[in-house]
Amino acid sequence: MAFELPPLPYAHDALGPYMSRETLEFHHDKHHLAYVTALNNLVKDTPLAGKSLEEVCKASFGDASKQAIFNNAGQHWNHALFWPAMKPNGGGAIPSELESRLKSDFGSVDAFKEQFVQAGVGQFGSGWCWLVVDGGKLKVTKTPNGENPLVHGQHAILGCDVWEHSYYIDYRNRRADYLKAFVDNLVNWEFVAQKLAEAK
Repeated sequence: MAFELPPLPYAHDALGPYMSRETLEFHHDKHHLAYVTALNNLVKDTPLAGKSLEEVCKASFGDASKQAIFNNAGQHWNHALFWPAMKPNGGGAIPSELESRLKSDFGSVDAFKEQFVQAGVGQFGSGWCWLVVDGGKLKVTKTPNGENPLVHGQHAILGCDVWEHSYYIDYRNRRADYLKAFVDNLVNWEFVAQKLAEAK
């Protein structure tokens, strides 16, 4: 079964002014599609053909001979979590259980947001910043390139892409402004709460 590009759960212009139609057309329709196309070509006629995306990520991570497979599988997995983690008129109120967990594990919601933004700003070059469940606690992490918490035994419940193609059209080199807009105005907290429930 070939991997497929998931459709955006909203219109290309639905996330403005924080993420533009042009960014989504390039990022989703071109960049993400390219990862999916490359992944399908790379696993075709190999023992990984027919495996789930999670299985492909785990089986190819850390294996130099499968680096290209992992790069594309990791990026497909990361983006499949990224799109539904945003919504039009996002941000705002956080479901009560998730809010309680953020307060207990970070001290406050604002402290979590600050850590998350700093993780993204501090990721040198391309990569991602994450909110994960690790050992029953919520933690902020970051990964380079297409790497993800999945291959480190963590449950990702929110991820933000800090590759330049995710923000350069709208923010140029102001990565911090992009990350602040993400946590304050784009996050679909109901989706994050659902991922938290699934991680139990």
